[in-house]
Amino acid sequence: MRAAVVTRFGGPEVIEIQDLPAPAPGAGEALIDVELTDLIFVETAIREGAHGGFFDVTPPYVPGNSFGGVVRAVGEGVGADWIGKTVVGRTASFGAHAEQVVAPAENLQELPAGLALETAVAVAGDGITALMLEELVPALAGRKVLVTAAAGGMGVLLVQLAHRAGAQVIGAARGRAKLDLVKAQGADVVVDYAEPGWDKQVLEATDGHGPDVVFEGAGGALGATAFEIVADGGWFSAHGAASGGFAPYDEAEAERRGITVKGIVDLRADTTSTTVTTAQVLDRAARGDVAPVIDRVFPLDQLADAHRAMTGRQLVGKALIRIQ
Repeated sequence: MRAAVVTRFGGPEVIEIQDLPAPAPGAGEALIDVELTDLIFVETAIREGAHGGFFDVTPPYVPGNSFGGVVRAVGEGVGADWIGKTVVGRTASFGAHAEQVVAPAENLQELPAGLALETAVAVAGDGITALMLEELVPALAGRKVLVTAAAGGMGVLLVQLAHRAGAQVIGAARGRAKLDLVKAQGADVVVDYAEPGWDKQVLEATDGHGPDVVFEGAGGALGATAFEIVADGGWFSAHGAASGGFAPYDEAEAERRGITVKGIVDLRADTTSTTVTTAQVLDRAARGDVAPVIDRVFPLDQLADAHRAMTGRQLVGKALIRIQ
């Protein structure tokens, strides 16, 4: 089978398309013919060798986690009725950017009637995190909410959720095309954080008070600035690292100012207190509560180009990878 392989840590050029032996499902697993996979920013950082404390991977490895496709075979303990079903799911670790993949059957969800596979794959991964944040955050009605990296795959969903919850939404992104997208998703105010003084624009939009809630998906210096302007007694999620690292903040200052901070550990499946399931995400997508915006679908042969487009901030919304 054909698969993308990260041959060593480095730039997009380390990704090669290789022929690998087809996997076989073990006990509790299913074998899936993959049609589409998701691509998220953190995968580009992992490819470069970052986030080793969170993701245990050593090259060579097949990247990718979330996928959509058709179940070809099942292992011991998995019902044969799965065979032939169109599903979305996630691997136990990596391996999704390949023509076939094995995954725990418990990680699979049958595609709901009427929901396109592209939509399901685009929303499944980001949607889990977005709905986790929705479950963790205090009630948003009447609150002033800042979403950074608001034109990214998850940022779009968070803008939609905050808008539907009755918040005043401020979306921060880079460039007119992205700001227009964020505005179309329900943001009341949009701010270009490529411009100096963007934080002052946020403060002006909140009457000098600062946002009550910050969904921080940019990380780095942008995330640090967002933390500086969150209102005392506010709520802050440091869940994104698109700038190379999660938003740095002073725990003592957060305590002094009464700010509740949620980090990546609060959003990992093995540590979170939330109860969000893929089935819930797909149901919300089928009802239109969350609607991913897909910018481009790259063929598997162009996975390296997809990484370049993502790190070059060229995408407005999601990128997917078509495997076959």
